[in-house]
Amino acid sequence: MKHLIKDIRALEIMIDRGMIEENVHRIGAEQELCLIDKTYRPAPRALEILGELNHDKFTHELSRFNLEINLDPQEFKGPALRLMEKQLKKCLSCLKEKLEPAELDYILVGILPSIRLSDMTLENLTPLPRYFALNERLSKMRGEAYEFRIEGTDELITKHDSLMFESCNTSFQVHFQVGASNFTSFYNWAQAITGPVLSACTNSPLLFGKRLWRETRIALFQQSTDTRSNHQYAREEAPRVLLGNSWLNDSIVDLFKEDVARYRVLISSDISTDSLDQLKNGEVPSLSALKMHNGTIYKWNRACFGETNGIPHLRIENRYIPSGPTVLDEMANTAFWLGLMHGMPEEYSQLHKTHDFDITKANFNRACRMGMGSMFRWLDGKVYSAQDLILEVLIPFAEEGLRKAKIHEKDIKKYLQVIKDRVSTGNTGSQWILNTYDQLKNEGTKDEMMLAITAGIAKRQKRNVPVHKWSLAKIGEAGSWINRYWRIDQIMSVNLITVNQNDLLDMVPNIMDWREIRHVLVENDKNELVGLLTSGTLIRYYSTRLTDETQEALVKDVMIKSLITVTPDTLTKDAISLMRKNKIGCLPVVRQKKELIGIVTEHDFVNVADHFLQEFLKD
Repeated sequence: MKHLIKDIRALEIMIDRGMIEENVHRIGAEQELCLIDKTYRPAPRALEILGELNHDKFTHELSRFNLEINLDPQEFKGPALRLMEKQLKKCLSCLKEKLEPAELDYILVGILPSIRLSDMTLENLTPLPRYFALNERLSKMRGEAYEFRIEGTDELITKHDSLMFESCNTSFQVHFQVGASNFTSFYNWAQAITGPVLSACTNSPLLFGKRLWRETRIALFQQSTDTRSNHQYAREEAPRVLLGNSWLNDSIVDLFKEDVARYRVLISSDISTDSLDQLKNGEVPSLSALKMHNGTIYKWNRACFGETNGIPHLRIENRYIPSGPTVLDEMANTAFWLGLMHGMPEEYSQLHKTHDFDITKANFNRACRMGMGSMFRWLDGKVYSAQDLILEVLIPFAEEGLRKAKIHEKDIKKYLQVIKDRVSTGNTGSQWILNTYDQLKNEGTKDEMMLAITAGIAKRQKRNVPVHKWSLAKIGEAGSWINRYWRIDQIMSVNLITVNQNDLLDMVPNIMDWREIRHVLVENDKNELVGLLTSGTLIRYYSTRLTDETQEALVKDVMIKSLITVTPDTLTKDAISLMRKNKIGCLPVVRQKKELIGIVTEHDFVNVADHFLQEFLKD
């Protein structure tokens, strides 16, 4: 905290003395990606691959199945965008070369469709002190399980005991260097364009097989790092992930002061230098404490301090653009945003004095949920569809900004044409995923669909053809039956019909008849699995009951109490053996002994056998 306070004072002094680099715009980017195995599941082998690569542009991320590529900063002019794309493709080519012998691959997507709740374990946390300290600190500050509630076409409601949900997210983070004298104008402009830009870039509509927001990353990231408890919600405390609640009125220093006042320090490290002493000695301080604190506050447009060749600079980091679907799509998104930033109209340089920030915040929220289906109130007071605003207003701004930076005309046309075509067709990464989902939903299980979508993305993005030109994925792209049916969680039913142990027994045969099922699971008032009723159990009971019996039986009087269960990661072959050995027709699927999450029955195995035989006969 002492170093943090000194760092803020040192930054103020540097700005007052004119030490911050002005009139130079540099750009940079960070590519986050996910590693997958030959079954299109997350592959927690990042540290092993980093060792094989031995490449200074690659680094670790929060989870063992994520990696990050840090691209070189360069001045924003001439061939800058083309050079960034070239370096990124070269890095990915090096990665693929190391992954192939291990039967692994990488994928660029905001949220990996095939990721499962069972992947969200601390065993998959990258084993470095920083990440464990961050998890421990966030969990301690919250004091209770993290709660997730995201509603879209489907609904996700769950709890988790660590920040591992954050590892579902991967992004393409773009940096734009600006001067201290005009930082406020650029930062507020970056906030204003966030919603419309995001609407054209969405690529994360699925999480755990559920259709949620067009850019579900936004909600997931906020909720996975939210340290606020219930009473803090009432006090309207801000989360650590946010767009913001107001315009920036003065200097970048005010942003940092607000963050120090509002957010507690999460992690620390040994800092041997005093930033104020360094200034006295004519040195440029690194502001290590400020950088570390700033790195634990995840604003979608984040203010950053850095140095280039010993000269301090300021930059804005765009954190809301998702990874993928292709390198070309990412570079088009980058060109669009950078062009808008560099082409900021003079009339919008004083937004904090002329416009209401709540409108910008509402635009961002709409884009997260609806993507290209959003309606935006723009700064001119008019309401536009996402398509009209981007094509009629923002693309011309971006073109002007890119030309102002003297970006090569061929590159301007190449990248912005991708945005124009994607927006005109409405076929963003999210739309492609959802269209594929709709096509496949009657052809296979939910798990098969997620694998087919993941496989479809991984295969198509290697061709570097933009997503608006992609064909939809087919169910067969999920691979062989081993990929699709290897574990119980791939075939189990989760749309469960259950009864309470205190319900009347006579209700159960009616439920079985209405739903055409032979097994009904029984829970207690705590929603814990306590029993099972089968058609055979009911037949035996009713066939032996006396005809003059008047007392109504309860479910708990007849249910099977000694249950044989399996967990989601049980192998399918082991489950079949268990059912044959015990001569039973179903297996409840549980977590932590009594937490019911699904059921697998003889009928499910018949479906597996059918798919297997059809595949075998084709071969």
